[in-house]
Amino acid sequence: MDIERRLIRNLDIPLIATTLALVAFGLVAVYSATYSLSPADPFVFVRRQLVWALVGIAGAAGILLTDYRQWGRLARLIYLITLAILAAVPLFAPNIQGASRWLVIGPVQLQPAEFAKLAVIVTLARRLSLGPIERPADLVGPLLHVALPMALIVLQPDLGTSLIFVVILFGMLYVAGTPVKYLLVLGATGIAVFLVAAFVSSQGWVPIFKEYQLRRLFIFLNPYQDRTGDGWNVIQSMIAIGSGGFFGKGLFAGSQTQLAFLPARHTDFIFSVIAEELGFLGAFCLLCLYLLLLVRGIRLVAYAKDTFGVLIITGVVSMLFGHILINVGMTLGVMPVTGLPLPFASVGGTSLVSNLLGVGMILNVHMRRHKILF
Repeated sequence: MDIERRLIRNLDIPLIATTLALVAFGLVAVYSATYSLSPADPFVFVRRQLVWALVGIAGAAGILLTDYRQWGRLARLIYLITLAILAAVPLFAPNIQGASRWLVIGPVQLQPAEFAKLAVIVTLARRLSLGPIERPADLVGPLLHVALPMALIVLQPDLGTSLIFVVILFGMLYVAGTPVKYLLVLGATGIAVFLVAAFVSSQGWVPIFKEYQLRRLFIFLNPYQDRTGDGWNVIQSMIAIGSGGFFGKGLFAGSQTQLAFLPARHTDFIFSVIAEELGFLGAFCLLCLYLLLLVRGIRLVAYAKDTFGVLIITGVVSMLFGHILINVGMTLGVMPVTGLPLPFASVGGTSLVSNLLGVGMILNVHMRRHKILF
């Protein structure tokens, strides 16, 4: 018990404080975005989000009880269970809006792909910690390791989440010491394969991507070519962000938000709500909190006592960075609409819990950075 107290004293308070601030910021944004959706109970969405936040915090606290090195010993089992669950999702998950991504357990909907990201981070960290990548052939194992769960997620279909696996892979490969020239070649090859797949799908030769996915991927180049169709979401988002000005229109006062011009305002486009109602100042404060979170995570990498711990932190930071970059870029119209939530802000229980568990993983590695704590 004495040792446990010493471990608890070794928790990183700045990381915890920043995470809780982001959760609180998100709850305020969710309430403003959703209170008019259910006039009979305006707190229904924010109350549900708060419950998920408490579940995530409790889960993160539970993660701290186990030495992260034990995860490495169970890496193979974790990976196989993850693949089995992802393979079972299309078989058991109901079709919701054309996708089978959520397992329904009573009143609760869970999206296994969110937890799969954390499982892949742990298991890939274990694989990469076993030895350096010195030859192109050494990349085959890590690529297949990530490609299998990615393929199962694409089949759901969930292209947005699969993109996060790519960000995680590149971030962890880089920190693991993979030569930059290998990463550049790998990135160029991946882009080429993606473009060929998109072209083949658009021609109807092989249906690799769904038609709506192709429209979303390319409409961001000029959303005004279909301003009342696929371009509507992006256009309304840009209007909302631009109309917020410096100080914003105030909570509950955003016209695009409260008059329901902005679709998915509590999920995919929560950043647009924040920018419209809290203005540039509010959006800037949120981005500063994200920056603090990421910088703190990167800083803690330097204190990890082994390669396995370094790569776990790197994977979680890469995951959060990918979500923030793609979601904010999507709302600004500079990236395709992929349906990725904004960490700690968008409504979505599984996403919020997954992000909090990721922070718990970082804290776990950091609090055990020394073999003996005095």
